[in-house]
Amino acid sequence: MTKVTSATGITLVTLQNCPPDIAFCGRVFTKISNLGVVVDMISLAPNHGSKMDVSFTINDDDLGEILEFLASLKEKEIKPIISGGNCKINVYDEKMKDTPGMAAKVFTAASSTSTDIRIITTSDVDISILVTEADFHEAFTAIENACRE
Repeated sequence: MTKVTSATGITLVTLQNCPPDIAFCGRVFTKISNLGVVVDMISLAPNHGSKMDVSFTINDDDLGEILEFLASLKEKEIKPIISGGNCKINVYDEKMKDTPGMAAKVFTAASSTSTDIRIITTSDVDISILVTEADFHEAFTAIENACRE
């Protein structure tokens, strides 16, 4: 059975122009962990030249700690972009890994509402979509209805 759940009060942080090095990501997420901040969705954009972008979500309540961390980054070319007040829609189904078209169904439902999608992450059994608070209710309803079909 497909479950559609949600979470509110989510901040998206994108670090642009990062070194294309997984060791850099390890250092960043270790420092964030040491602050006691839980990171949820993580997405790495493909390298563009000698740089990559790293996006992740945190609880809005942890923004203060992240701002302090961002100010301490030694790499001057990294440009942080922060977007608070988002909502996550999570679609979960153990059968998803063997069911073609689940992503198409979810993305089509979201697009039917002209939803502003900030980030998408997936696994074998999960699709998570971060949307603006303004688009949340309409997008959630559309996705939930599509998953019932």
